[in-house]
Formats: sequence, C-alpha cells, structure tokens
Amino acid sequence: MEKRPVDKQFLRQGKDYTTLICYKKAVIIYDITYHFAHKYLERGDRTIDQMIQAARSGKQNIVEGNIDGITSTEMEIKLTNVNRASLHELLEDYKDYLRVHGLEQWPVNSPKAEQTRRYCATHNAPEDYTQKIAERSAETICNIAITLILQTDVMIKGLIEWQKNHFKDNGGIKEQLFNERRKQRGY
Repeated sequence: MEKRPVDKQFLRQGKDYTTLICYKKAVIIYDITYHFAHKYLERGDRTIDQMIQAARSGKQNIVEGNIDGITSTEMEIKLTNVNRASLHELLEDYKDYLRVHGLEQWPVNSPKAEQTRRYCATHNAPEDYTQKIAERSAETICNIAITLILQTDVMIKGLIEWQKNHFKDNGGIKEQLFNERRKQRGY
C-alpha cells in the first residue's frame, strides 16, 4: 500500500491556547479563586469546592475545546460556552459573597473599579497578581475577580464568534472529508 504524505492543511491543528489572552486570564481567575476560597471561606463550606471547580472549568474548557475543535467545531463552540457558563457561575459566587458579608461591589464608574479595570486589562500573567492578592481584603479580591471575569467574558464571546465564522467558512469535518475525497478523485 502506498504511503501518502500527511496533509497538514486538511485538519487544522490545535491553536496554542496558552497564547490566548482569555486563557491567561482564566488561569489568573483560577489562582485568585483558589487563594480566596481557602483564605476567606470556612473549612467544610461546599462553596470552596464549587468556586474552585467553576474557576477550573472556566480554564480547562478552553483547553478541551481547543483540542476537540480539531475534529469538531460544534464541540469546540459548546465547550467554549461551558467556559462562559462556569465563569458566570463563579461571578455569582463572588457577588453573593459580597452581598452576604455586607461588602461593596464597586460601582462601575468608581475610581477603584476604573483603576482595577485598567490594571486587569494590561496584566495577563498570574505573577502580576500573586503578591497583590495575598495583601488585599476579601472585598478587593472579589472586585478584582469580578472585573477579570467580566473582561474574560467579552473575550470568550469574541472567541465563540471566531469559531462560528470558522465553521461557516470551512464547514465541519464531514464536509472537509467529502471535499478532500473529491479533490483526490479529481471531480
């Protein structure tokens, strides 16, 4: 049997998800949540596991969607949306914590919120937050996490749009297989 050369253009290869800013921010959200849950929630509180799992899902579904997207754009879009849903679940946990503990969710136009948005928009490495988070109050950490989640959500919506357009332009794997067979047969 004749060995065929590998056609690297046929199935797109997985993107390096670690370069996606939304992935980098998801890592930061996970790290902040892990720290917050263990420092500010009482041992035995189920919310600890729920928050950490929501943050983990927000990160891991970018990874899984990226790999699954090689053969299934539909699955890639679904997993990317699971990412969004997980981050929204986490967003509600942070808002609940502020409300239940009588702490303030900073108004959008407040100086603190504006400063936080600027910082979070330009800092995408976990180490940019590690020491700062260790020194901040629960209220501040919640507001930083809320800001990062909202910024990441905007990026994830853009990623889903890109995925939808990619599907419209290239079709799914069945269409791609059919087109490749036709090309190979010459008709």
